[in-house]
Amino acid sequence: MQLKPLLGQHHVSAITANAIENYHFYTKILGLRLVKKSINQDDTSVYHLFYADERGNPGTDITFFEIPHAGRTYHGTNSISLTSLRVASDEAISYWKKRFEQFTVEHDEIVTKYGRKTIAFRDVEGQRLELVSDETNSGVVGGKPWDQSPVPVEYGIVGLGPVKLTVAKPDSTANILIDVMGYREKESYPSHNNEQPPIRVFETGEGGTGGEIYLEERANLQRERPGRGSVHHVAFRVESEEELKKWVDYLKELRLPNSGFVERYYFRSLYFREPNGILFELATDGPGFEGDEPFEQLGENLSLPPYFENQRAEIEAKLIPLDTKE
Repeated sequence: MQLKPLLGQHHVSAITANAIENYHFYTKILGLRLVKKSINQDDTSVYHLFYADERGNPGTDITFFEIPHAGRTYHGTNSISLTSLRVASDEAISYWKKRFEQFTVEHDEIVTKYGRKTIAFRDVEGQRLELVSDETNSGVVGGKPWDQSPVPVEYGIVGLGPVKLTVAKPDSTANILIDVMGYREKESYPSHNNEQPPIRVFETGEGGTGGEIYLEERANLQRERPGRGSVHHVAFRVESEEELKKWVDYLKELRLPNSGFVERYYFRSLYFREPNGILFELATDGPGFEGDEPFEQLGENLSLPPYFENQRAEIEAKLIPLDTKE
């Protein structure tokens, strides 16, 4: 079956135990825009929050499921162990180091990794994050920072960078990336302490920071026990619904267990697990976040799937307003 190349990262979805703290960190400190405020469909008393660039362009979105009683994360293998976020320049990396110091955000020193300046940091729940400079980057185009963000546009986050997968059996994951998903293995770079095997780099589509996956072998670790501050899944961009349906048929032909076609309203999806157990999603670029709210008001009101609309008053009464932290 002839499939078009995947276009890069679509979004990353993670877990928070505190939506108010989460909202404050990602909008007031990181300067992302809350482009959609919805609910966890498994528990309508808590949120599903979507942060992104000015309009939630594909490849710029990090989302959080609120699970109030989520325990701590015990880091380990067979996990999505790092989410990176792109900024336009090396100068922006320097700006962010000062900003992290200003807001007492836990962070590391600036280092050059795979030829790009980066700075690793953690959110209030220990979510493992990293900023990566696009100064020397070419490939998948980034998004556009919101001009009403507290962060100056020239330093703003422009989208998702490389996502790192840490696994016990890397060849199994590599085979899925290459043979099923059409990725190309580029090269590798040393692990952070040079004692572990090098990090392998894979790319799709136009490549660059918006189209790369990093693969780390850590067979010596226990399997990760996810909780608050962990990543639930990573999604990859498919250009259209028509193309996604081809992927549904393709995975069926391969007899690879999967969800089949899933309606997510802001995009259409398909889910499956790679051999080490990490959840992958394929998601369409459209229709986007402006179907139920105009651009100017994205994220201001609670957005509900149609089948929850008749419960709106009851649902809104149970949700705590997000903007209650000074």
